[in-house]
Amino acid sequence: MKVAGLDNQNVKVVIINNSSFNAFVMDAHRIFVNTGALMQATVPNQLIGVFAHETGHIVGGHLSKMRQELANAQTAMIVAMLLGVGAMVAGAHSGNTDMGNIGGAVFTAPQALAINSILSYQRAQEESADRAGVRFLTMTGQSAKGMYDTFKRFADESLFSAYGANPYAQNHPMPQERMAALAELVKTPYWDRKDPPELQFRHDMMRAKLYGFTERPDVVLRHYPFSDTSLPARYARAISAYRFADMHSAIEQIDSLIQAMPNNPYFYELKGQALLEGTHPAEAIAPLRRAVELAPNPALIQILLAQALVATNEAKQADDAIPLLRTALLKEPESGDAYTTLAMAYGRKKDLADADLASAQAAFARGDNKTARELAERAKQRFPIGSPGWVRADDIVAFNKNQRDNPLFK
Repeated sequence: MKVAGLDNQNVKVVIINNSSFNAFVMDAHRIFVNTGALMQATVPNQLIGVFAHETGHIVGGHLSKMRQELANAQTAMIVAMLLGVGAMVAGAHSGNTDMGNIGGAVFTAPQALAINSILSYQRAQEESADRAGVRFLTMTGQSAKGMYDTFKRFADESLFSAYGANPYAQNHPMPQERMAALAELVKTPYWDRKDPPELQFRHDMMRAKLYGFTERPDVVLRHYPFSDTSLPARYARAISAYRFADMHSAIEQIDSLIQAMPNNPYFYELKGQALLEGTHPAEAIAPLRRAVELAPNPALIQILLAQALVATNEAKQADDAIPLLRTALLKEPESGDAYTTLAMAYGRKKDLADADLASAQAAFARGDNKTARELAERAKQRFPIGSPGWVRADDIVAFNKNQRDNPLFK
């Protein structure tokens, strides 16, 4: 992001649970990527190439420009339709059928022209993003091979469907043309540069985690058979065991992972999550505390730890959960789970005003604005007028009335 000039724009990656290989942008602050892309990319460079391409869309301002292009096309179509109406009316009054036919043609021709213009614009944007992506990779000393291999895969998959297709009716460049252009672009001095081993290991562990959490045991074992004794394979099987097998076997496998890599926070996180979901919240606290200590960005683990603390039903543990959740919410301000746990923690303390406010924020984060408004109204009755809690509750009520800025970010 730094070489693209986006290091100050707080660009986030949003993961979508979809098995297809896809990534896209919808605004200047988020890149969306499917779990399918994460799981199917065998080397980090393939994903990095995809992100470089999507970053090219953001840098090029393609989304805002596309909105303007659509607005221009819409205006042109409206003008043409008005002209068509005029021609048809004139034809009807004069009895001139040719004039009426012309009017009908004026209706349809501009629509086709506008669609072709937009598709042409999209193809140009894709070509621009390809060039920008290769430039960013070169500036950071990375190979463009992953980007090339990924788009070649797409091209190979679409060759049959693209055969005989009208190139002007596509929103992406034709596969052969795109790959020919990319083949020239990617000839950089870094073509043969491999991903560092530590990055490849992190990538392999990420894929194993996704397989373990999203696939059935038989699918996990096909990808990670017992004959594979690598840490990623053992990680995937341990996750699958905790989800589908007995708790004793899962904990044994997770403890084996911790013994092999005692400073890996995500093994402790997995043990804590397995114990918490296995109705052993008190036992989950110690591994989750260790995970929070070790993780570079522990916000989500802090939420999990707070859930374990609250689930013990002990007032002292609820007291400890509240600052954890407040800290985590600075990083994850839209986490409905965090607000729900916070509401429970305040409830344990008999702090009904803050419990109602947190419940309202949880509902708002889930998109249940009606419930959020009702709970916020009730919270306002419990807080002193003008207090910080009253103001936050009022923000939720006002948002529902006026659609102001998201109050979860205040």
